[in-house]
Amino acid sequence: MRNDDRRERLRTALIDAAEATIAAEGLAALKARDLAKEVGCALGAIYTAFPDLDALILTVNLRTLALFERAITAVTIAPPPTGAASPAERAAAADTLVRLAVAYLHFAAENPARWRALFQHRITHALPDWYLVEQVRLFRYIETPLQVLRPGLGDRERALLARSLFSATHGLVSLGLDEKLMVLSEPVLRGQIEIVVGALGRGLAEGG
Repeated sequence: MRNDDRRERLRTALIDAAEATIAAEGLAALKARDLAKEVGCALGAIYTAFPDLDALILTVNLRTLALFERAITAVTIAPPPTGAASPAERAAAADTLVRLAVAYLHFAAENPARWRALFQHRITHALPDWYLVEQVRLFRYIETPLQVLRPGLGDRERALLARSLFSATHGLVSLGLDEKLMVLSEPVLRGQIEIVVGALGRGLAEGG
């Protein structure tokens, strides 16, 4: 077997093992020595497949983002109309924001360890371009209804607003699922998200 093939097989085995550990036990349980033992390689061999453990964790997180994208594609997102949006189209776009927020809650509740790893992981250097590209692409799911609600915004302003709406939703979900605080049941948390994100969406629909 060629060196490139061996390295690729090792890389896949490490991603699979790291993903399983994070999903079952959380990011804190991920240790390089344990990973090496799991896949049957020397500790140093990990760094022939990845430059560092950060790169491996980001690769696993990329799989989590792909899993999340499959969850939110269940939400029907209508493309922006060619002309001025009707009141019904604006209301539908506001409702889409709520349904995206609820889909985010469901994903976090069903995949708590994977979801937390997306935000618990801290690196000392800039995120790689391949990871940032995926983040930007996923935010476009929020930006599409915003094109209906705020057609006058430029791309940069719309992207910033999408991130602000996500931050509001993420804050609600994080606090609601935080085991150190008073954990809210998923139906209660969903109701709070529908109230808050619904109010934001209606405000955008009426003010645009």
